[in-house]
Amino acid sequence: MSVGPATRSLLQDEARHAPGLWAQEVGFVRGEGARLYDADGRAYLDFAAGIGVASLGHAHPRLTAAIAAQAARLVVCPQGYANDVRTEFLARLCELAGGGLTRAFLCSSGAEANEAALKWARAATGRTKVVAARRGFAGRTLGALAATWEPRYREPYRELLCGVEFVPYGDVEALAEAVDQRTAAVVLEPVQGEGGVNVAPKGYLAAAREATRAAGALLVLDEVQCGSGRTGRFLASHHDGVGADAVTLAKGLAGGVPIGATLMTDEVAGALPRGGHGTTFGGNPLACAAGLVVLDELTEGGLMANAAAMGERLLAGLRSLVGPRVREARGRGLMVGLELRERAAPVVAELRRRGLVTVAAGPNVVRFLPPLNVSPAEVDEALAVASAVLAG
Repeated sequence: MSVGPATRSLLQDEARHAPGLWAQEVGFVRGEGARLYDADGRAYLDFAAGIGVASLGHAHPRLTAAIAAQAARLVVCPQGYANDVRTEFLARLCELAGGGLTRAFLCSSGAEANEAALKWARAATGRTKVVAARRGFAGRTLGALAATWEPRYREPYRELLCGVEFVPYGDVEALAEAVDQRTAAVVLEPVQGEGGVNVAPKGYLAAAREATRAAGALLVLDEVQCGSGRTGRFLASHHDGVGADAVTLAKGLAGGVPIGATLMTDEVAGALPRGGHGTTFGGNPLACAAGLVVLDELTEGGLMANAAAMGERLLAGLRSLVGPRVREARGRGLMVGLELRERAAPVVAELRRRGLVTVAAGPNVVRFLPPLNVSPAEVDEALAVASAVLAG
């Protein structure tokens, strides 16, 4: 199905009205499963999933039905009032997270979730220093931006940001040295996304847990991209058996409906009085209804098991490309990075030209984030395109 010239013109004109957008070389008008379609009806295999957002793919029947049904019943209900769908979602969410994370603040994005975690950490400890990892990405709002490594995002606003000490990711000694009696929180991604799909080395998260406990600081695990089943477990930190004082989630948690969540222990939650933090749109019944479908599909639908199996298949195939142009393939579950010996942007563009949508992660890493219900045939199709572009 293609669209008319009027729609095509609107797509081409979008960037002029939306400052800050990336360069737009193609416009998508609909999706189905792991496929996206442009204005001319051309199909693309979507291995970006809206940067890890479309966890159930596009136009998932159960998800679209739940959204429609909830929209016909109740879209918004402020968190000052109870709501049946929100209550059920919160119970399921905290149960899946485990580890004493029994309280949650719901919002609409990952940056908001990280902002909330930093605010609660300062309230719980009475401290202001934050320790974060190089190549980490926490968001672009001012609070979350402080814990974001990329200088081009952070430096223009340096005078407005709270103090953050950055340490090399995976370096246990550097982390232990940085955490002291002034530290409110250590913020880490169990698998770094924007920074290049870097998986925490074995024992690193446990060392962070030990260092924060010794200093009376909080451990905040940013699972905005690597959580919600993407690595084959509900939280990526579940692979390491490490519990945190707070965990942040967003992206794929509601399959494309905007949502964010800051999960925390009772002790941390009690640091702010009731009403000490809030949001208008967070926890709305529409997002919670979508989130319930995602949680059901992850567990009863077997999508976490599928993410683990398809991730192994994808990673094995990409590792076969290591050679003159490819340095390494790494990742966990369906969060996979292909590190190149050249810049990633031209390769991402060529993959897209051949019908495979991916996304860069830093200057030289191509990131693969397909829907969690991707099939073996779709993984093999993506590998065939990647091989045609990079082999040899």
